[in-house]
Amino acid sequence: MPVTLQYVDQARWEADEQVRIDLVRIYEDAPQERMPTPTVLPFIEQHLSKQHVFACAHFNDRLLGAVALHEADDRAWWLAELCVRKTTRRRGVGSRLMALLGEQAKQEGRVLRIATTTLPLADRMLLSKLGYRPVADPSSESDQQATSEFVELDPQGKG
Repeated sequence: MPVTLQYVDQARWEADEQVRIDLVRIYEDAPQERMPTPTVLPFIEQHLSKQHVFACAHFNDRLLGAVALHEADDRAWWLAELCVRKTTRRRGVGSRLMALLGEQAKQEGRVLRIATTTLPLADRMLLSKLGYRPVADPSSESDQQATSEFVELDPQGKG
């Protein structure tokens, strides 16, 4: 499946009705415990109002998956709420989306980070498969530094 990377920002959201439909459908397809349906539109609008974007998996003029993305002060991209349309799950869409983001980040000299405190086991397994590893917490003073509550794309990883 030739999935490509497409970004949705506030301007794209406002200008393209199909993008709005697809992005809402992606998050409406999320398991109820992860994203209750009534919160989908406010969730999307909240991210966009904060100048965040959605990195999306694009195929056949449709968005099939998305992850919310915002840039930190150190230029790292923080990712949240990876979700793929139910009809295309288990077909590599999420993996491809994350791999494309990893390639883009490397080209731009950025790091990808994802908070792990609320990630379901399936998402953690996907991230591990793609080369994400917990990073050492620089604030830890012990000889064996504790790992942080986020993971970064390992430059030697598969992403």
